[in-house]
Amino acid sequence: MLVYLVFMAPALLIALWAQMRVKSTFAEFARVGSRSGLTGAEVARLLLRARGLPDVQIERSKGFLSDHYDPRTRTLRLSEATHDSRSVAAIGVAAHETGHALQHADGYTPLQFRSTVVPAVSLGSKALPFLVLLAVLGGAFHSGGLLAWLVVSILGMVVLFSLVTLPVEYNASARALALLENGGVLTVDEMGAARKVLDAAALTYVAAAIAAVLEMAYWAMLLFGGGRDD
Repeated sequence: MLVYLVFMAPALLIALWAQMRVKSTFAEFARVGSRSGLTGAEVARLLLRARGLPDVQIERSKGFLSDHYDPRTRTLRLSEATHDSRSVAAIGVAAHETGHALQHADGYTPLQFRSTVVPAVSLGSKALPFLVLLAVLGGAFHSGGLLAWLVVSILGMVVLFSLVTLPVEYNASARALALLENGGVLTVDEMGAARKVLDAAALTYVAAAIAAVLEMAYWAMLLFGGGRDD
Protein backbone atom coordinates (compact mmCIF):
# COMPACT_ATOMS: atom_id res chain seq x y z
CA MET A 1 0.00 0.00 0.00
CA LEU A 2 2.84 2.40 0.83
CA VAL A 3 4.43 1.85 -2.58
CA TYR A 4 1.07 2.47 -4.24
CA LEU A 5 0.55 5.75 -2.38
CA VAL A 6 4.06 6.93 -3.28
CA PHE A 7 3.55 5.90 -6.91
CA MET A 8 0.21 7.70 -7.16
CA ALA A 9 1.21 10.74 -5.10
CA PRO A 10 1.89 13.02 -8.12
CA ALA A 11 -1.54 12.31 -9.60
CA LEU A 12 -3.27 12.76 -6.24
CA LEU A 13 -1.56 16.09 -5.64
CA ILE A 14 -2.35 17.34 -9.15
CA ALA A 15 -5.98 16.24 -8.78
CA LEU A 16 -6.27 18.01 -5.42
CA TRP A 17 -4.73 21.17 -6.84
CA ALA A 18 -7.00 21.03 -9.91
CA GLN A 19 -10.14 20.64 -7.77
CA MET A 20 -9.10 23.56 -5.57
CA ARG A 21 -8.34 25.65 -8.63
CA VAL A 22 -11.66 25.02 -10.34
CA LYS A 23 -13.67 25.65 -7.16
CA SER A 24 -11.84 28.87 -6.32
CA THR A 25 -11.98 30.17 -9.91
CA PHE A 26 -15.67 29.40 -10.26
CA ALA A 27 -16.40 30.97 -6.88
CA GLU A 28 -14.46 34.10 -7.84
CA PHE A 29 -16.34 34.70 -11.08
CA ALA A 30 -19.67 33.42 -9.76
CA ARG A 31 -19.75 36.74 -7.91
CA VAL A 32 -19.30 38.69 -11.15
CA GLY A 33 -22.60 39.35 -12.87
CA SER A 34 -22.74 39.44 -16.66
CA ARG A 35 -23.73 42.70 -18.28
CA SER A 36 -26.14 40.78 -20.52
CA GLY A 37 -28.24 39.82 -17.48
CA LEU A 38 -28.87 36.37 -18.94
CA THR A 39 -28.88 33.19 -16.87
CA GLY A 40 -26.81 30.16 -17.79
CA ALA A 41 -29.92 28.38 -19.05
CA GLU A 42 -30.96 31.36 -21.17
CA VAL A 43 -27.52 31.57 -22.73
CA ALA A 44 -27.54 27.87 -23.52
CA ARG A 45 -30.94 28.16 -25.19
CA LEU A 46 -29.81 31.23 -27.13
CA LEU A 47 -26.70 29.48 -28.43
CA LEU A 48 -28.57 26.29 -29.30
CA ARG A 49 -31.17 28.20 -31.29
CA ALA A 50 -28.45 30.12 -33.11
CA ARG A 51 -27.05 26.78 -34.27
CA GLY A 52 -30.46 25.42 -35.23
CA LEU A 53 -30.76 23.02 -32.29
CA PRO A 54 -33.95 24.11 -30.49
CA ASP A 55 -34.92 20.48 -29.77
CA VAL A 56 -32.05 19.95 -27.30
CA GLN A 57 -33.62 19.85 -23.84
CA ILE A 58 -32.26 21.89 -20.93
CA GLU A 59 -32.82 20.64 -17.40
CA ARG A 60 -31.83 21.78 -13.93
CA SER A 61 -29.75 19.23 -11.99
CA LYS A 62 -28.57 19.01 -8.41
CA GLY A 63 -24.97 19.02 -7.26
CA PHE A 64 -22.14 21.53 -7.45
CA LEU A 65 -20.81 21.74 -11.03
CA SER A 66 -22.71 18.60 -12.01
CA ASP A 67 -23.26 20.13 -15.45
CA HIS A 68 -23.13 17.71 -18.37
CA TYR A 69 -24.60 16.93 -21.78
CA ASP A 70 -26.28 13.55 -22.30
CA PRO A 71 -26.03 12.58 -25.99
CA ARG A 72 -28.38 9.62 -25.50
CA THR A 73 -31.36 11.86 -24.74
CA ARG A 74 -29.96 15.09 -26.23
CA THR A 75 -30.36 16.75 -22.86
CA LEU A 76 -28.21 19.49 -21.40
CA ARG A 77 -28.28 19.28 -17.61
CA LEU A 78 -27.13 22.36 -15.75
CA SER A 79 -26.49 22.53 -12.02
CA GLU A 80 -28.46 25.07 -10.02
CA ALA A 81 -25.33 27.24 -9.72
CA THR A 82 -25.23 27.40 -13.52
CA HIS A 83 -28.87 27.11 -14.61
CA ASP A 84 -30.23 30.03 -12.59
CA SER A 85 -27.16 32.23 -12.18
CA ARG A 86 -26.45 35.36 -14.23
CA SER A 87 -22.74 35.29 -13.45
CA VAL A 88 -19.88 35.15 -15.93
CA ALA A 89 -18.82 31.79 -14.47
CA ALA A 90 -22.27 30.27 -15.00
CA ILE A 91 -22.46 31.54 -18.57
CA GLY A 92 -19.03 30.08 -19.35
CA VAL A 93 -19.98 26.65 -17.99
CA ALA A 94 -23.36 26.69 -19.77
CA ALA A 95 -21.66 27.57 -23.05
CA HIS A 96 -19.15 24.76 -22.53
CA GLU A 97 -21.92 22.19 -22.15
CA THR A 98 -23.62 23.68 -25.19
CA GLY A 99 -20.35 23.03 -26.99
CA HIS A 100 -20.85 19.32 -26.31
CA ALA A 101 -24.31 19.48 -27.85
CA LEU A 102 -22.76 21.06 -30.94
CA GLN A 103 -20.10 18.35 -31.06
CA HIS A 104 -22.87 15.76 -31.02
CA ALA A 105 -24.78 17.50 -33.79
CA ASP A 106 -21.62 17.82 -35.89
CA GLY A 107 -20.63 14.18 -35.40
CA TYR A 108 -17.38 15.11 -33.66
CA THR A 109 -15.38 11.87 -33.78
CA PRO A 110 -13.72 11.94 -30.33
CA LEU A 111 -17.12 12.51 -28.68
CA GLN A 112 -18.67 9.68 -30.68
CA PHE A 113 -15.83 7.36 -29.69
CA ARG A 114 -16.08 8.33 -26.03
CA SER A 115 -19.83 7.74 -26.02
CA THR A 116 -19.30 4.31 -27.61
CA VAL A 117 -16.81 3.09 -25.01
CA VAL A 118 -18.64 4.50 -21.95
CA PRO A 119 -20.60 1.26 -21.24
CA ALA A 120 -17.49 -0.91 -21.46
CA VAL A 121 -15.41 1.45 -19.31
CA SER A 122 -18.19 1.71 -16.73
CA LEU A 123 -18.62 -2.07 -16.52
CA GLY A 124 -14.88 -2.64 -16.40
CA SER A 125 -14.37 -0.06 -13.66
CA LYS A 126 -17.03 -1.73 -11.51
CA ALA A 127 -15.47 -5.15 -11.99
CA LEU A 128 -11.88 -3.97 -11.52
CA PRO A 129 -11.71 -4.05 -7.67
CA PHE A 130 -12.91 -7.68 -7.65
CA LEU A 131 -10.45 -8.67 -10.39
CA VAL A 132 -7.57 -7.01 -8.54
CA LEU A 133 -8.57 -8.84 -5.36
CA LEU A 134 -8.62 -12.14 -7.27
CA ALA A 135 -5.21 -11.33 -8.72
CA VAL A 136 -3.82 -10.66 -5.25
CA LEU A 137 -5.37 -13.74 -3.64
CA GLY A 138 -4.49 -15.90 -6.60
CA GLY A 139 -0.84 -14.93 -6.53
CA ALA A 140 -0.89 -13.33 -9.97
CA PHE A 141 1.97 -10.97 -9.07
CA HIS A 142 4.88 -11.12 -11.52
CA SER A 143 3.37 -14.11 -13.30
CA GLY A 144 1.26 -12.45 -15.96
CA GLY A 145 -1.52 -14.77 -17.08
CA LEU A 146 -5.08 -14.16 -18.19
CA LEU A 147 -6.24 -12.40 -15.00
CA ALA A 148 -3.29 -10.02 -15.05
CA TRP A 149 -3.91 -9.20 -18.69
CA LEU A 150 -7.59 -8.61 -17.97
CA VAL A 151 -6.80 -6.15 -15.16
CA VAL A 152 -4.29 -4.21 -17.26
CA SER A 153 -6.61 -4.26 -20.29
CA ILE A 154 -9.42 -2.68 -18.28
CA LEU A 155 -7.02 -0.05 -16.95
CA GLY A 156 -5.92 0.51 -20.54
CA MET A 157 -9.51 1.23 -21.52
CA VAL A 158 -9.75 3.75 -18.69
CA VAL A 159 -6.54 5.40 -19.90
CA LEU A 160 -7.87 5.55 -23.46
CA PHE A 161 -11.16 7.02 -22.23
CA SER A 162 -9.30 9.65 -20.18
CA LEU A 163 -7.03 10.61 -23.08
CA VAL A 164 -9.93 10.88 -25.56
CA THR A 165 -11.78 13.04 -23.03
CA LEU A 166 -9.06 15.71 -23.25
CA PRO A 167 -9.71 16.81 -26.87
CA VAL A 168 -13.46 16.48 -26.26
CA GLU A 169 -13.36 18.89 -23.32
CA TYR A 170 -10.87 21.34 -24.81
CA ASN A 171 -12.79 21.44 -28.09
CA ALA A 172 -16.04 22.09 -26.22
CA SER A 173 -14.42 25.02 -24.42
CA ALA A 174 -13.05 26.41 -27.68
CA ARG A 175 -16.51 26.16 -29.23
CA ALA A 176 -18.03 27.81 -26.17
CA LEU A 177 -15.69 30.79 -26.26
CA ALA A 178 -16.24 31.24 -29.99
CA LEU A 179 -20.03 31.11 -29.52
CA LEU A 180 -19.94 33.66 -26.71
CA GLU A 181 -17.65 36.00 -28.62
CA ASN A 182 -19.43 35.75 -31.98
CA GLY A 183 -22.83 36.06 -30.33
CA GLY A 184 -21.82 39.12 -28.35
CA VAL A 185 -23.02 37.49 -25.14
CA LEU A 186 -19.97 38.55 -23.13
CA THR A 187 -17.80 41.64 -23.28
CA VAL A 188 -14.04 41.44 -23.86
CA ASP A 189 -13.18 41.47 -20.15
CA GLU A 190 -15.96 38.98 -19.39
CA MET A 191 -14.56 36.69 -22.08
CA GLY A 192 -11.26 36.65 -20.20
CA ALA A 193 -13.04 35.62 -17.02
CA ALA A 194 -14.98 32.86 -18.79
CA ARG A 195 -11.75 31.56 -20.30
CA LYS A 196 -10.17 31.32 -16.84
CA VAL A 197 -13.13 29.31 -15.55
CA LEU A 198 -12.99 26.86 -18.46
CA ASP A 199 -9.20 26.53 -18.31
CA ALA A 200 -9.43 25.69 -14.60
CA ALA A 201 -12.12 23.08 -15.26
CA ALA A 202 -9.99 21.48 -17.98
CA LEU A 203 -7.22 20.83 -15.47
CA THR A 204 -9.41 18.27 -13.70
CA TYR A 205 -9.47 16.17 -16.87
CA VAL A 206 -5.70 16.45 -17.23
CA ALA A 207 -5.33 15.26 -13.63
CA ALA A 208 -7.68 12.33 -14.31
CA ALA A 209 -5.67 11.30 -17.37
CA ILE A 210 -2.39 11.40 -15.41
CA ALA A 211 -3.94 9.33 -12.63
CA ALA A 212 -5.24 6.75 -15.12
CA VAL A 213 -1.82 6.38 -16.76
CA LEU A 214 -0.02 5.98 -13.42
CA GLU A 215 -2.63 3.49 -12.18
CA MET A 216 -2.16 1.31 -15.24
CA ALA A 217 1.63 1.58 -15.02
CA TYR A 218 1.61 0.58 -11.35
CA TRP A 219 -0.50 -2.54 -11.83
CA ALA A 220 1.35 -3.53 -14.99
CA MET A 221 4.62 -3.30 -13.05
CA LEU A 222 3.17 -5.32 -10.17
CA LEU A 223 1.45 -8.01 -12.23
CA PHE A 224 4.20 -8.50 -14.77
CA GLY A 225 7.28 -8.63 -12.59
CA GLY A 226 8.11 -5.05 -11.58
CA GLY A 227 8.06 -5.53 -7.82
CA ARG A 228 5.74 -6.30 -4.93
CA ASP A 229 3.66 -3.70 -3.06
CA ASP A 230 5.05 -4.09 0.47
